[in-house]
Amino acid sequence: MTDSTFPSSSSSLLALARGRLTDTLTDAQFPDWPGFSRGKVRDIYDLPPPKGQTEGRKLLIATDRQSAFDKVLAAVPFKGHVLTSTARYGFTTTADIVPNHVLDYPDPNVTLVRTLRMLPVEIVVRDYLTGSTATSLWSLYAQGEAHPYGLTLPEGLRKNAKLPQTVLTPTTKPTDGGHDRPLTPEAITQTGLVDERLWAQVAETALALFAQGRERAAARGLILVDTKYEFGLDASDRLTLADEIHTPDSSRYWQNETYAARHAAGQEPESLDKEFLRLWIASRCDPYNEPIPTIPPATLAEFSSLYVRLYETLTGERFVPPPESPPIRERVRLALEPYIQKTGIA
Repeated sequence: MTDSTFPSSSSSLLALARGRLTDTLTDAQFPDWPGFSRGKVRDIYDLPPPKGQTEGRKLLIATDRQSAFDKVLAAVPFKGHVLTSTARYGFTTTADIVPNHVLDYPDPNVTLVRTLRMLPVEIVVRDYLTGSTATSLWSLYAQGEAHPYGLTLPEGLRKNAKLPQTVLTPTTKPTDGGHDRPLTPEAITQTGLVDERLWAQVAETALALFAQGRERAAARGLILVDTKYEFGLDASDRLTLADEIHTPDSSRYWQNETYAARHAAGQEPESLDKEFLRLWIASRCDPYNEPIPTIPPATLAEFSSLYVRLYETLTGERFVPPPESPPIRERVRLALEPYIQKTGIA
């Protein structure tokens, strides 16, 4: 980038994204490489434990696929790179709160991690009444749900209002591509999804992570609205943070400077996260019951620029785009190949 401002100007980020709209990673499955599985955004390779160890490894490849409303919709330039870099910042800055699963970063889109026994719940920590998905706190509240997630909320709150206190809203973690389902803490412990002692540790850790993330965001002029955490247990049964942390896919971020005025005027906050695309879609169709329209290239470029701006603003680091050659898929293959060969399974 040649622009001298920092974070980078909107115009320079848009120009960068427009120039790389076809330079995206949508598929990281390589023939004859075993242990492959696919999520909505990440492609994954399971690796056996190193010699003399019992804990396996995974290669998590953050592709540029964009999902919303449980569907993969498009490819966004630099998305996988930004997710990996932002999560790296989050894992590094929270390592004093809880251990995480990261072992190495072989490539800007790839994380080598420990294999964990994942807990069957996801935890979303929230400071604001917002959201557009079926399990969002605002959606349930607006539908008249008396006690969403077991919470008791005041009547008459408006969308995007600050909650009286920080809350936890756990959901199931479906493994078959199904939809998340809201849970209460009581349901989690009474049904044995997570025992009471471990759930207390999960809740305390999630709140501590959110408090630190909120403080760091505020120092950068951002509001950390809500965020999702996933946890697992390592080989020593130690609670370990997994997946991603404080990224624009797993979190909502608003611009603090304009939030109050926009909220008073009934406008959506200025966001630097996935909600930009959710709102774009929801304004054009019922995403759960109608076909989702094709997302125009200009919208994808704007979306990409928001993700890059979030990374720069949050971390204080300039985003350096990868070279156009070799193509991303080939670059990722070359980065992963030594790990696959080392296992003796390729």
